[in-house]
Amino acid sequence: MQSSLNNQPFETYLTIILVILVSAGRVSAQDKRCKSKLNDLPAAAELKGFRLGMTLDQVKVRVPQVVFGPTDPLGVSKTSIHPFFDQRIDKSQFEGIRTVSLDFLDGRLTSLWIGYDSSAKWPTVDDFVREISQSFMLPDAWAPWKSRGQQLRCADFEMTVTMVAGGPSFRIQDQTAEEAWIARREAQAEQESAQDELREGEPILGDKHTRIYYPQDCQPAKVISEANRVVFKTREEAEKTGFRPAKNCL
Repeated sequence: MQSSLNNQPFETYLTIILVILVSAGRVSAQDKRCKSKLNDLPAAAELKGFRLGMTLDQVKVRVPQVVFGPTDPLGVSKTSIHPFFDQRIDKSQFEGIRTVSLDFLDGRLTSLWIGYDSSAKWPTVDDFVREISQSFMLPDAWAPWKSRGQQLRCADFEMTVTMVAGGPSFRIQDQTAEEAWIARREAQAEQESAQDELREGEPILGDKHTRIYYPQDCQPAKVISEANRVVFKTREEAEKTGFRPAKNCL
């Protein structure tokens, strides 16, 4: 009993130390979280004059030779420039750059990917991460990404660094724009699903006289008389009874 009483103060002291260490670790982890926002980021030489939020016209001023891709129904357009291969581009402005890929949403730059060649001054991912963190004044909150890369998630943007063909590959993405695109894609999928369900609920008309049936999205050129009209629920049902689809509906 006496031994247990003597050990109690030490055990209590040890518990307090552990609690302090755990709390300090949590505070340290919180301090390392990236709370920066896109609007807070300074211009960085590593981005070669690009910045998220640029309009198409502003990108055209930066690289007059750029050709923009078509804009899809969700408002997305993409393009790439290849300073190393395109003879029209002033390579002195893109020294060490192999490829620049740009994604736009509603005409504004939302994702920028820059691929450096093997002559870049950063031989490893860690070297580039250290440099880009200093340029943007970012905290040391990078996490491993895939096999050899690193990723940093901040308030409204995300950065990813990896090595491609012997040179660093850097991407910065507007997460607010990404979430807007995902919401649009989901809404589009729901709308298409609702339209499919609506079409499935429509009857398939058949003509007893010609033994031809017309799917929901294809109407006969002439109105089928009441005496010759037959209704099927599915194409399979129509074909099992000897009807064939109209040629203009194939």
